[in-house]
This record gives sequence, structure tokens and C-alpha cells, in this order.
Amino acid sequence: MGQTSTGVGLLFAVAGAVGFSFKAILVKLAYRYGVDAETLLALRMAFSLPFFLLLGVLGSRSAASPLSRTDWVWMAGLGVFGYYLASYLDFLGLAYITAALERLILFLYPTIVLVVSALFLGKPITRRMAGALALCYLGIGLAVGHDLTLAGEAGDVVLGCVLVFGSAVSYALYLMGNGHVVGRLGSARVTAYASSFACVFSLAQFGLMRPLEALAQPWEIYGLSLAMAAFSTVGPVWLVSEAIRRLGAGPVSLTGTLGPVVTLFFGWLLLGERIGLAQMAGMTMVIAGVVTMARAPKR
Repeated sequence: MGQTSTGVGLLFAVAGAVGFSFKAILVKLAYRYGVDAETLLALRMAFSLPFFLLLGVLGSRSAASPLSRTDWVWMAGLGVFGYYLASYLDFLGLAYITAALERLILFLYPTIVLVVSALFLGKPITRRMAGALALCYLGIGLAVGHDLTLAGEAGDVVLGCVLVFGSAVSYALYLMGNGHVVGRLGSARVTAYASSFACVFSLAQFGLMRPLEALAQPWEIYGLSLAMAAFSTVGPVWLVSEAIRRLGAGPVSLTGTLGPVVTLFFGWLLLGERIGLAQMAGMTMVIAGVVTMARAPKR
């Protein structure tokens, strides 16, 4: 029974990593139909919201205590300043850079957590961790160089990188805030309600920035948005949560190293993105650096 549970947990973890990584592919495919980032994000979140609310209700039923007013403030803050902002900056950045480079930059979030913890929480950075950091960012430099050889405008690539790196910073802060409350409130409720607030804020942003007529999109946009919600948003959230329950956070986090590889492959297969030696070397260096940090002994 234990082996079966472990096998299912590993399957869930891999499926979740693939689902999260495939989001960039779906966004790039949607952009081919001329949709803007605000409308696409709103559609993705509109399809996701009912599922997140359901997950929150189910999580609350099994919780020992109801959420307090302070807890709701935390949920709103995590949703708006973490998950919503990370999603929006990511969607904006994908208009300028390849899906493979986007996934590599997002994959840097553990390095951001490390640096923020050192700057504001007084956690030291060891020589091993400093070496891993240098390896990660050198790898990103190689990957950016690959995109620069393909792009007509270097400024577009730089802008896309800055936007997606801002997304990684926002997501890293979201995870740090999430960790502050998840032990007390439970991961299911925190994830579900914080994500629900992010959905509501995305819909409010659309209402402020775009006319209602902007929802008149080709059926392909609705299909891609629904796929994004089911297979790259809600589905992976549940799969990773179940995988952590069976395997623990450590092994599940390591399956995330599949993300850049999956995105690189599907970017080549479905988007026609070229793969170069510099990009492959950069991806290898980033993955190696992140794995080194993940396996470093905790103090």
C-alpha cells in the first residue's frame, strides 16, 4: 500500500509540474489570435474561480477553526500582491520572450527567496549557496543571449525578461507569505482562497481596463483559456497538494526541475521555437543551481 501511495504521489507530482509548465505554451498560442494579456488573464481566472471556491469550501469543512478577519486579510494580500501580480507580469512578459526563457526565469524563484531571506531575515548565504546562485544567473545569461539572437529588437527581450523576473519575485514573496500562515490554516484553504482573491482582482482589472466587447473572442481563445484553467492552474494545484501529502514537500519540489525541460520541448514542438546550444547549457546550469540549493542542509 505504501509503494502504491508513493507511486501515485510521484505521478501526481510529475503531472503537476508538466501542467504548470504548459501554461506558457497555451499563452503563446493564444497570443497568435491577437488577444491582449488583460483579457486572456481574466478568462483564465474566470474559468478557475469556481474550482478554487469549491476547494476552499471543502478545505474549510475539515478545518479545526474558521478563518478570522486577520486570516482573510492575509488571504487577500497573498492573492493580490502575490499570485495575481505574478500571473499578470508573467502574461505581459510572454509577449516578448520565448516560452522556454520564461520558464527558466520563473524557475529562479528559490534564489529570490534565498536572497530576500538573507537581506531581511538574517539568514546567511553559504559558499555553496553563493556558488549555486552564480551558476543560476550565469545560466540565465546564456539563455537570454539565445533569445537575443532570435529577436529583432533587443529591447523587447530585455523588457520581457524584466517583466517575468518581476513575476518570479512576486511569486517568491507569495510563497514566503504562504509559508507564514499555511501551518496554522492548512495549505488547501490558503491556496484556494488566496487564488480566489487573485481571480477576483484579475476580473476587476479587466472591467477597469477593457470594454465588455473585448470578451468577443474567437472560440480558440475560450478553448485555450479553459485548458489553461483546467490543466495549468486548478489541476496542478490539486495534484501538487496531493503529491506533497503522499511524498512530502522535498521530493515534490525536485520534480519541478522537469518544468524548463517540458517547456523547452513543447515550445519547439508546438511554437516552432528554436533550440540552441547556449540555451541548453543555460537550462542545465539553472537546474543544477536550483537542485543544489534544494539539497543544501537546512540550518
